[in-house]
Amino acid sequence: MPRTVGPGSLLSGALLLCALLRAGSASAQTPPAAVREPAAAPAPAALPAAPAPGAAAAPSATSATTLAQASPAGRAALPSAEALGLTEEKFDVHKFQVVERSSGPVSYYRVIEDPQGPYLRGVFRPPLETVTLGFELPEHLRRVSKKLRWKWRVTVLPKLADECKGGFTDSAAVVYLSWKRGLRWYALKYVWSTVGQVGRVCQQRRNMFVAQDTIIRESGPPVGQWFEEEIDLDAEWRNHFEGGDPKAEVPDFVGFGVMCDGDQTQSVSAADFSSFSVLK
Repeated sequence: MPRTVGPGSLLSGALLLCALLRAGSASAQTPPAAVREPAAAPAPAALPAAPAPGAAAAPSATSATTLAQASPAGRAALPSAEALGLTEEKFDVHKFQVVERSSGPVSYYRVIEDPQGPYLRGVFRPPLETVTLGFELPEHLRRVSKKLRWKWRVTVLPKLADECKGGFTDSAAVVYLSWKRGLRWYALKYVWSTVGQVGRVCQQRRNMFVAQDTIIRESGPPVGQWFEEEIDLDAEWRNHFEGGDPKAEVPDFVGFGVMCDGDQTQSVSAADFSSFSVLK
């Protein structure tokens, strides 16, 4: 189960930003809500999930891959941090926390302890309420982080889900990124859609306190296959919030969050998340 902290503890900007994204708050001045110990999820029904990492792959388009095989055919493996002249700092998936304001009473996430490394599994089933998890970036990394990496795979795609189509705004997997300058919060929401167009940007919001975009990063099958992602933090922030100005000053990168949901389409949605790290 994701690690939690006691009531009344202060949360990072990353957790508050995830809450704002789900709750639709128009202001970031409200104090962050406490993180609570989530209620136990009900016993799961049969789920057409992929085999665990390390299991033998079935000879089909939806066969499972191991965590070490996160570069599907046609997609080059990411270079090592050393090859880029950077250092990598890895994060523990046990330290994700439930975001109180944006989450229902039952957490549907758990950590799977795999020999190749632990990963976070989320399985949303109607009529559960959506739950968001957040990770606070340590203070010493907020101004020096250059890139964010993670691995994810979907095991169940919600029916006809498309974050850019009203009434169908579910995703099998979501990774939120958040920055903060003064009273203003910035967020990029990367989603794995069911039928949405890869690369499309939507749900854009701009006001005095919040700026956010949703980006369809992956869409559709294959299910059960790990994909490794890398985000150039400064370049993405500038592209979305400063028109690509290479001289624009980038605010502190304060954290990230994850979610999978199917509340709009009332369907099962499931995904795994692993190997979060920053390159600095």
